[in-house]
Amino acid sequence: MLADFAEVVQPGTREESLLASLVWERLPRHVAIIMDGNGRWAAQRGQPRIAGHRAGVEAVRASVDTGARLGLGALTLYAFSTENWKRPRLEVDALMRMLRRYLRLELDEIDRQNIRFQAIGRIDALAATVRREIARATERTAGNTGMVLSVALNYGGRAEILDASRDAMQRLLREGRKIEDLTEEDIAEHLYTRGLPELDLLVRTSGEMRVSNFLLWQAAYSEIYVTDTLWPDFRRLHLLEAIADFQRRDRRFGGLKLVANAK
Repeated sequence: MLADFAEVVQPGTREESLLASLVWERLPRHVAIIMDGNGRWAAQRGQPRIAGHRAGVEAVRASVDTGARLGLGALTLYAFSTENWKRPRLEVDALMRMLRRYLRLELDEIDRQNIRFQAIGRIDALAATVRREIARATERTAGNTGMVLSVALNYGGRAEILDASRDAMQRLLREGRKIEDLTEEDIAEHLYTRGLPELDLLVRTSGEMRVSNFLLWQAAYSEIYVTDTLWPDFRRLHLLEAIADFQRRDRRFGGLKLVANAK
């Protein structure tokens, strides 16, 4: 694994130290990131909000590259929520243009790194131009076997649970089963993230202590890591710090830690 970083990590740096300290068998299978702080980053520099969004693209590149080199099973990025439509029209339009540009410019590299791309959320509500770029990236990388990169667009955790519940109920009725037969597994099979590993680590930038309607079902037992770093400043080092912190956690999943010779 360390060899995968030889060309991008300088010897003697904190990044190299963190990489050397990781227990590769205990890497999180699925990492999700709430990419927050673009507006504050821009305001601190006297720039318009969209400048923060543009600067955040480099943080996306760094996170995707790091996740792929680590061999994570899945990386999910919160890009645009169902609530973000309330923002000024100019900002929303600029965000959608940036998304299309990102997919066009980064698709070759995503494909080269054997990453499978998908978008999750209520995608049908997005503009046709955005849906076409999503479809192109999805189709081109469909056969890739490495990390799954999910970009959450027009996404809301409550909306996802509602959509999954409706779909699960419809399937239940088609199969002639009763409402009482509905299980957690039935709903999980209809989530936008179906087929992905369980969410192990949820990272939030900018220091805010909330999950903002993101992966509400999946985050039930995930570890949460919050950094004060604003998203445009987030780099490989910060993701490695989050993963190192994750590996120091005592994960109990509602149970008790087993103690040797306990009576």
